[in-house]
Amino acid sequence: MGKTVFITGATSGIGKASAKLFAKNGFNLVICGRREGRLKQLKEKINTGSNVEYLVFDVRDKEEVFAKINSLPEAFKQIDILINNAGNAHGLDTIDEGSLEDWDAMIDINVKGLLYVSRAIIPGMTNRKSGHIINIGSVAGKEVYPKGNVYCASKFAVDAISEGMRIDLNVHGIKVSEINPGAVNTEFSNVRFKGDQDKADKVYQGFKPLVADDIAEIIYFIASRPAHVNIAEALVLPTAQASATILNRTVN
Repeated sequence: MGKTVFITGATSGIGKASAKLFAKNGFNLVICGRREGRLKQLKEKINTGSNVEYLVFDVRDKEEVFAKINSLPEAFKQIDILINNAGNAHGLDTIDEGSLEDWDAMIDINVKGLLYVSRAIIPGMTNRKSGHIINIGSVAGKEVYPKGNVYCASKFAVDAISEGMRIDLNVHGIKVSEINPGAVNTEFSNVRFKGDQDKADKVYQGFKPLVADDIAEIIYFIASRPAHVNIAEALVLPTAQASATILNRTVN
């Protein structure tokens, strides 16, 4: 049996695109998310050339995270590559008007959820003295933008955690990488604006944004480097984007 890749947030966007690409290249997969119907459909689609297992859980639920990961069949227990992709933004408000529920969701999913999943999987990697953790951050973890406040804070945390992991796990020979995308046209903005598709569409108007496959290809490239090569960090922007706040909306 070949290497096994564990992907959170696999029901859409970057996670789903990554699952398809790794499956196409013969990796075994554990795909995770909250929407079982989508996971079943994805498994059926990619199960042809790979062994695929799916787990339904919410990364915010600490007990559920550990229970589901511990319940994996023996053939899937050795996780070689962990892709911490689950994460989202909720709301776009000034700090004085922000929703406490939105703040909790972003901290619980983007920070604590990443930590829970990592804590459940890392001991197996340290025991084997091998493994690769790829955390999906954001340009928002590199620079703060207006009304980004707590979302940016959560992604700054991912940046710090990634660096801390790389330092702490170095002695065990474990690679830690972080990918920080800019504007990617996925369900991200639809979730941020609570289902308002018109608002979500306007985020990507006037320029050509990245798509999920763009980031999946970079994830795969990073994961497939030789054992002595670790791409620690990658900032990936569409050509029209210069920073978190500077976009040339005449580039198509």
